[in-house]
Amino acid sequence: MKRYLVQTFGCQMNVHDSRRIEEVLDANGYQPADEPAAADVIILNTCSVREKAEQKLRSMVGTYKGLKALRPDLVIVVAGCVAQQEGEKLLRRVPHLDVVIGPDNIVELPMLIEHMRDGAAPIARTVFDTEAPTFLVAQPRPNAHEVTSYVTVMKGCDERCTYCIVPYTRGPERYRAADEIVGEIARMAHGGVREITLLGQTVNSWHSQGAGEGESEFPALLRRIAREVPSLARLRYTSPHPRHLTEALIDAHAELAVLPRHVHLPVQSGSDRMLKRMLRRYTAADYVRRVDALRERVPGLTLSTDMIVGFPGETDEDFEQTLTLVRRVGFVSLFGFKYSPRPYTPALKLDDDVSEEKKDERLQRLFALSDELQTAHLASLVGSRASVLVESRDPAGPDRYSGRSERHELVHFDAPAGVDPRGLLVEVDIVDAYKHSLHGLMEGGLPFAPPPPKRSPVRLPVASA
Repeated sequence: MKRYLVQTFGCQMNVHDSRRIEEVLDANGYQPADEPAAADVIILNTCSVREKAEQKLRSMVGTYKGLKALRPDLVIVVAGCVAQQEGEKLLRRVPHLDVVIGPDNIVELPMLIEHMRDGAAPIARTVFDTEAPTFLVAQPRPNAHEVTSYVTVMKGCDERCTYCIVPYTRGPERYRAADEIVGEIARMAHGGVREITLLGQTVNSWHSQGAGEGESEFPALLRRIAREVPSLARLRYTSPHPRHLTEALIDAHAELAVLPRHVHLPVQSGSDRMLKRMLRRYTAADYVRRVDALRERVPGLTLSTDMIVGFPGETDEDFEQTLTLVRRVGFVSLFGFKYSPRPYTPALKLDDDVSEEKKDERLQRLFALSDELQTAHLASLVGSRASVLVESRDPAGPDRYSGRSERHELVHFDAPAGVDPRGLLVEVDIVDAYKHSLHGLMEGGLPFAPPPPKRSPVRLPVASA
């Protein structure tokens, strides 16, 4: 019996790709292994957006050198963005590595493994499918109590932000047909999935080739999913670009009950000078106008974001403008990163003149402000009631479960004895706030029913970037 082990580094896109790797191997007679020593194939699915992910990969690959020496028939694979970025160079640098495979070549993995078993030389397959894009289809796992899952709607990126390697590792934007997207979501919902997150590097830039007028935008896709898959409890998406937070998308958030009251909207900096150097193509004021319009239409909506500190040329004043934006918007959480030079990016031509000490200091100040805002937000919810989509058992106790509110807060709660509410929307009374989550009490399990439609608010203008 052939066994595999997949280890994942990086973002939700990588988590989604790892699942596709598992499904491709499952379909070819493989079964998952519990530990490296029990695996015939070890796949390291990588991210290259941040330098630390690459460092972690190099360390992990190194730990398997001894195992490979003891078991020469073990096949070691590097997949994902680092694989796409480095290609055959990885094979030259790591002699015990067998296969390097890019995100668009996952379907070829079983064949490449068998070639290695037949004595073939180590191989790198990193070919983009730009001429005929393909998308691996997720399959429901009803026996796994899978409540949330991901569906890819597009891949690649045309934005060309100066710090970002994604256009190089994922290629140009390619869009999946709406029929395929809706069909996959319907199958997942039929298999018990209650929440879908639509994935794409700039997910809200999605459009359908050849669609009729008014039917080709991302908001139209959201409306179609809501209409044709009414059993879906929640529909999220990541990661959107602020330029594509249009009036039509704000309308969808105001009118579709399936869209939660939370959006993750990366801004990267609060300094217009830095945003221009990053080639983000909006100003801080543009960003604020758009999120203000969204919040006006969807009361109580929360926002999270991504931030980069220490980008080349960032001054103390630039960083203070970032802190000002964070306070102004009131992000309930954020992912902060120190700028690190990435291969093949335009920012390499800029002088990285911010010291590591300064980057560390700014990142800690950013996190301190974020923690302050999150603590205040969570404390304000004590005494309120939240609608929680129950995702999993909580190891803290036999009747303890965890899930997310519609504002995306993590909620731990105690269910009545003998009640298993996984996959249900339940009402939870919030009784306590922790550093990053909430604790509540559930009076009784409520069977899932599609939520009522939202009110139809007055349209507000959104300034274009």
